Amino acid sequence: MSKDEIFNIPVLLRDVQMQRIFPDGKTFLDCLPKGDEEEINNKYLQQKDRPGFDLKKFVSDNFELPVLLSNGYSSDPNKSVEENIEILWQYLTRHPDKENGSLIPLPYPYIVPGGRFGEIYYWDSYFTMLGLKVSEKNEMLENMVNNFSYLIDTLGYIPNGNRRYFVGRSQPPFFSHMVKLLAGIKGNGFLSAFLPQLEKEYNFWMKGADELSEANTRRYHIVRMEGGEVLNRYWDANETPRPESLREDVELIMRSGQESTHLYQHLRAGAESGWDFSSRWFRNPNSFASIHTADIVPIDLNCLLFHLEQTIGEAYQLDGNIKMAAKYHSLATRRKEAIQKYLWNENQGFFFDYDIEQKIQKRALTLASLFPLFVQIATNGQAERVAISIREKFLKPGGLISTLETTGQQWDSPNGWAPLQWTSISGLENYGHNDLAREIAKRWIQLNTDVFKRTGKLMEKYNVVDTYLKAGGGEYPGQDGFGWTNGVLLALIQKYGSAD
Repeated sequence: MSKDEIFNIPVLLRDVQMQRIFPDGKTFLDCLPKGDEEEINNKYLQQKDRPGFDLKKFVSDNFELPVLLSNGYSSDPNKSVEENIEILWQYLTRHPDKENGSLIPLPYPYIVPGGRFGEIYYWDSYFTMLGLKVSEKNEMLENMVNNFSYLIDTLGYIPNGNRRYFVGRSQPPFFSHMVKLLAGIKGNGFLSAFLPQLEKEYNFWMKGADELSEANTRRYHIVRMEGGEVLNRYWDANETPRPESLREDVELIMRSGQESTHLYQHLRAGAESGWDFSSRWFRNPNSFASIHTADIVPIDLNCLLFHLEQTIGEAYQLDGNIKMAAKYHSLATRRKEAIQKYLWNENQGFFFDYDIEQKIQKRALTLASLFPLFVQIATNGQAERVAISIREKFLKPGGLISTLETTGQQWDSPNGWAPLQWTSISGLENYGHNDLAREIAKRWIQLNTDVFKRTGKLMEKYNVVDTYLKAGGGEYPGQDGFGWTNGVLLALIQKYGSAD
């Protein structure tokens, strides 16, 4: 047993989570044991069945609660939202770590999202970095890229976040975008500097590609399509409940007809997607129990891997290695062709995820369809048709909804999220749909600013349909802080101006 991993005390973890000692299942995983975990475990097993045993008191006696980093922050109503974000950065900063509970130590300072999230998160961090660039905190931006590089070198990939209970899954692969952002500030030499880590990350996502065949069409994150093309899916190495959401996962099993290990893997894959959770991953939009994430080829993931292939090719080109540059540019071209073949729907004029089991496109319209515009693999005609659908179906008073379904899941309507506003706005700008991009940006800036004026908070997500209501859904209450909201808001204000 590892002495620093609470989730390796299975009986105690199960009992704490199932009895809901903490409203948020993540809290216990982030607690610090006051003594040796094996001794705590033995003590628990000896005491738990005694008459009058108090589990809550046992936890309090043997563990320290996590400290929320942004607790000391209180907004200044006399300052603008931008000025408050500049102050807030210091409260969201963590310094180099030591071995500490479930935290995976990192060698450089970094920014956390805020609220319950006291660790670094993979895809969140790219959008946070957009704001760091505006704030001219380039050293912190570089520190964060270095931390992700360290994780790749240490674990072979970037986990969901730097907690041990996240090991086994990653998140949407934005590392190539981070490196490009840094290179844009400090010069293209940084592409070459991070080439080994870019390639290691690619190898993580492509592991098992040489094992695919007509009889064996799936392996790890890899899927062999009907025509022999190779695309990717979200996937997790584990087939057990997520420790931080153990109660929720076990209760869902009880309502589901799915085999437990399959359902757990679909839940973990959904967590890797960053969209945890959305009807996008369900067979039945109104049934969480129908989740089948690992059976889906997602449009956003494959667009991000296209960008990774392109970036590796560019780095090799800069190094003068023409042969390797050609290899990765060829891989990117093949992926682009496969995305066009399997994920574009000419009749509907939209990109869709693909159901591997049924060998058909999924029917859900989602903001993931903007990723081909974000990485510039859509045609002008496709971008035009996507833009029409976005204006007609997704644009709401506060920005863009993530999907058209209202299910109670946090990545469905009526919620809007900073990262998807940014990828959508950027994608539309790439194809000259500047008026629509501006309209989305202005509505999002106004919503963020209005909520901040009313509450003094910058939130993880927003209700973009009724801008006076809080965003809801999800496995935990709404969080404020908030890293990617701060980053995207600063970047959009720099480009489009403050709210009226």
